[in-house]
Amino acid sequence: MRVLVTGGAGYVGSHMVATLLAASHDVVVLDDLSTGHRDAVGAGAELVEGDVGDTALVAALLRDRRIDAVCHFAAKIRVEESVSAPRLYWQGNVVRTLALLEAVLDAPTPPALVFSSTAAVYGTPDEVPIDEEHPKRPESPYGETKLAVERALESYGRAHGVRWAALRYFNAAGADAGAGLGERHEPETHLIPIVLDVALGARPSLAIYGTAWPTPDGTCIRDYVHVLDLADAHLAALHHLVRGGTSGAFNLGTGRGRSVREVVHAVERVTGRAVKVTEAPPRAGDPAELVAKVERAERVLGWKARRTELDAIVADAWAWKLRAKQG
Repeated sequence: MRVLVTGGAGYVGSHMVATLLAASHDVVVLDDLSTGHRDAVGAGAELVEGDVGDTALVAALLRDRRIDAVCHFAAKIRVEESVSAPRLYWQGNVVRTLALLEAVLDAPTPPALVFSSTAAVYGTPDEVPIDEEHPKRPESPYGETKLAVERALESYGRAHGVRWAALRYFNAAGADAGAGLGERHEPETHLIPIVLDVALGARPSLAIYGTAWPTPDGTCIRDYVHVLDLADAHLAALHHLVRGGTSGAFNLGTGRGRSVREVVHAVERVTGRAVKVTEAPPRAGDPAELVAKVERAERVLGWKARRTELDAIVADAWAWKLRAKQG
């Protein structure tokens, strides 16, 4: 396939590019490099520096490169920022995606589209594990904008025949240090790299937000899915759509939750270093537990997370941190 990857210089997008190249697909990356990194784009992919909201640019790429499919990662992703600066999220995540969809509709042969969505569309769950039919009650503009795009895809699919898949990540984690790929968010908001920074001495301590949640050890539980498994899921979704499979939304997770304290202990085991923690009040809107029900992805896409051991996920992220520290 010839695949356009928007946001392909970012964390998950760059792993997707590497996965596509390893599978011998032709890859064009569109990224404005506002948060992505030029050196994260794998050799063999074409990098076009530009805005996914530039309909004329995207239309030209789809036409001239004869694109078969689009993986759409380009987005704003920080929940806290979306609360304080919602306009960035409605513009960046919704308006620009609608511009991308205009180019898709006008393409000589409209490509299939795989959208990077999130478990934040669910909000606080009524029950866990969470399946795809669970009520959607996002609690931040970030989650609202991702859900808005999903609804646009659904309506464009019904009216215009757009082939799409929305992949709802739970907690992306891990790295491919051998390929030089890992998390480089500024600022970093994901738990595992933050705990690793404490182990590395780059942060003084880890703040645990709430220790009296209704969970076995009192700390929040999340479903951590390896970034390479996420990339494999996107590839499976592309193949599914190109073969004529039905459009829809799919949870991506392991089906197993891990608490904040379990993550801390895993980091201590992997690194051999103590992690200093402090206790802080719970954050508003933080659910006690988020775990994916993942049977739909396995049944329809033939995808299942393979890199599920927490220590292995942490070890990959740690290898990346050490490599990054060495330059």
